[in-house]
Amino acid sequence: MQQSELPLILYTHPMSRGRVVRWMLEEIGCVYETKLLEYGTSMKAPEFLAINPMGKVPVLKHGEAVVTETIAICTYLAQAFPAALLTPDQDDHHAWADYYRWLFFAAGPLEAAITDKSLGIQIPEERQRSVGYGNFEQVISVIESTLKHKKVIAGNRFSSADLVLSSYLSFYSQFGIIPANSIISDYFTLHKNRPAAIRAEQIDVALLGKP
Repeated sequence: MQQSELPLILYTHPMSRGRVVRWMLEEIGCVYETKLLEYGTSMKAPEFLAINPMGKVPVLKHGEAVVTETIAICTYLAQAFPAALLTPDQDDHHAWADYYRWLFFAAGPLEAAITDKSLGIQIPEERQRSVGYGNFEQVISVIESTLKHKKVIAGNRFSSADLVLSSYLSFYSQFGIIPANSIISDYFTLHKNRPAAIRAEQIDVALLGKP
């Protein structure tokens, strides 16, 4: 059986990072099943812990394969469904370098910096070398300087790296954690207005029972 023919199941909650994965699934345009879980109950039930011992969503099942961690899921789907063109051109090694760089940057420095910022954790200057990413301001400065002259982060077309990065920047700018200046907001607004992003948002809003 071809990968594209294997059943896809998204374990999620409409107020989780599962929204990022749903957008990815909508970009691919494949048929998938949604299984909704609740915090503190079904996410911690033995049946789900057997799938993801961390007891959190999102989780993707593709046939018998299980993928956890939002950015890992998006990276996996981009490779598993190449017809969706959510990776760089095959022979563009410069774009592939940027692609992997920014996926891992989002999963590492950006995620850590956002967590520190949201919890009010200030890294002392003398300890910044030991935390890897320095501080929140440095992380945001790197993103801004990169996006200043780019509409897409890797190569010459939208990829799963843009999906991930714009999702994070858009979400955390709502709460003032990330400064939504014109460089950042222009970038994520461009990509969040993609038809697949709008469809995904509508699905999760409906699952929350909102109008």
